[in-house]
Amino acid sequence: MTTSRTTPPEVVPGRRRRWRYIAGFLVLAVLLVVGGRLAWTWLNPLGEQTIDRSQPVVLQSIKDMSRFEAATGTFQVVVDLEKDAKFLPDAVKGTRTLFVGAGGVDAYVDFSAMATNALTISQDRTEVTVRLPRAQLEKPNLDNSRSYVFAQQRGLFDRVQDFLSGSPGDQRELYLLAEKKISEAAVASDLRARADANTKAMLSGMLKSLGFTKVTVKYTDEP
Repeated sequence: MTTSRTTPPEVVPGRRRRWRYIAGFLVLAVLLVVGGRLAWTWLNPLGEQTIDRSQPVVLQSIKDMSRFEAATGTFQVVVDLEKDAKFLPDAVKGTRTLFVGAGGVDAYVDFSAMATNALTISQDRTEVTVRLPRAQLEKPNLDNSRSYVFAQQRGLFDRVQDFLSGSPGDQRELYLLAEKKISEAAVASDLRARADANTKAMLSGMLKSLGFTKVTVKYTDEP
């Protein structure tokens, strides 16, 4: 004959009650954590707020353009600028900066510089001769999104000076030097010659479309 052991009826309800308390506590803890996170995100007590108080843009002047943008050159230069102290090592005083400068230079022909007799038309209006000034180069326009400091080494004094300065890491000198080097490279390139050729082609096509059968485009320095 076998006997079965039964759990006292008061034990099972007690365990269930404890598990309910634990589950309820866990649910409450999760709700508190989620609610606290949402409240922190909404209030954001340590976050920064950006306020744009810029004044309205003022139109200062409008200038009529009388020139033809004939060509554009894209340039890139790596500026290696080093500044050393005479009697101190580089680790104490001195800087060396590698700066990548990228931008474009426009070449244009200024039609407002044409002489009054720059256009000569034959009596039967079939031939025309145009005399133009040579192409000029615009100031280099650096692209801020592609110009950046690649590497920089600074001595101890320079680090302290930058830390105390009101405008640390001033890059104006680097930009100016990059513009100077790009301008020199544009002058040495064939950018102006390309602009002259493009202007000739543009005027020849336009004048022929007006009915001229022979179009001659010369520059003022040509015989």
